[in-house]
Amino acid sequence: MIHPTAIVHESAVIADDVDISPYVIIGEHVTIGSGTWVGPHTVIQGPTRIGKDNRIYQFSSLGEVPQDKKFNDNDKTELVIGDRNVIREFCTFNRGTAQDIGKTVLGNDNWIMAYVHLAHDCIVGNHTIFANGTTLAGHVRIDDYAILGGFSLIHQFCHVGKYAFTGMGTAVGKDIPPYVMAMGAPAIPRGINKEGLKRHQYDKPRIQRIKDAYRILYRSNLPFKEALDRLKQEHAGYDDIDELIRFCEITERGIIR
Repeated sequence: MIHPTAIVHESAVIADDVDISPYVIIGEHVTIGSGTWVGPHTVIQGPTRIGKDNRIYQFSSLGEVPQDKKFNDNDKTELVIGDRNVIREFCTFNRGTAQDIGKTVLGNDNWIMAYVHLAHDCIVGNHTIFANGTTLAGHVRIDDYAILGGFSLIHQFCHVGKYAFTGMGTAVGKDIPPYVMAMGAPAIPRGINKEGLKRHQYDKPRIQRIKDAYRILYRSNLPFKEALDRLKQEHAGYDDIDELIRFCEITERGIIR
C-alpha cells in the first residue's frame, strides 16, 4: 500500500496495511503502526514512532529536528505519536531535545487541525482539540480534553490543565488550571468550561463544586496562596477539586489570574 512515487527509507518499519500516498518521504528510524494513512507530500523524519489508525493529511512535516540552536545532530531524541489521531494539513511536529525529556509526545484520540505546530519536548495528552494555527512553543504540556481555539499561542514551559479552553487568538503566558476558560492577549480567566464539562457527562453538583472552587480562586480577591489554602479547607476531598489544587501547587510559571 505504498505508492510508487513515495520514498521510504530501508530502515523504516511500516505495518503491512499502512496506506502511504503519492510523494510521501519517510526517513530513517521511523515506525508506523497498523491502519495509519499518510497523505500526499507528507515528510516524516526519524526517530519517530507513530501508532495505529492515525490519519495524517497532506503536506505535514513530522519528526524534523527541533528549532533549537542547542540541538546537536548526534542527540538521540524522538517524536512519539499514539493511536487514532487526526492530524490535518501543514502540521509541523518537531522532535525533543537532550536538554529536556528527549521526546515530543502526542497521545491518543486527538483532533489536530491545520497549521498546528508542536515544538520540541511538548507533551500532549488524549482527546484534545487544537483548532487551526495553534502554536505550542517548547516544553509545553497540554492535559487531556483541553481545547485550544484557533491561533492560540502557548509560551514555552506553560501547562494547560484538563478540560481547559482557550478562545480564538489567545496568547498564553502562564499556566491555565483545569476547567478554566481563557481568552485574550495576554490570556485572562473567563469562567469555567461549563459546556465542555456537560458534554463529558459532568452532572450539576459536580459542575457546581468546580464553579465554587473557581470563585474562591478568582473572585474572592484573596492573594493566590490564601485562596489556595481556603480551597483546600472548604473543598478538598473531591477528585476534581484535588486535581485543581495539585495543579496550582506545582505551577512553575504561575496561573493566569
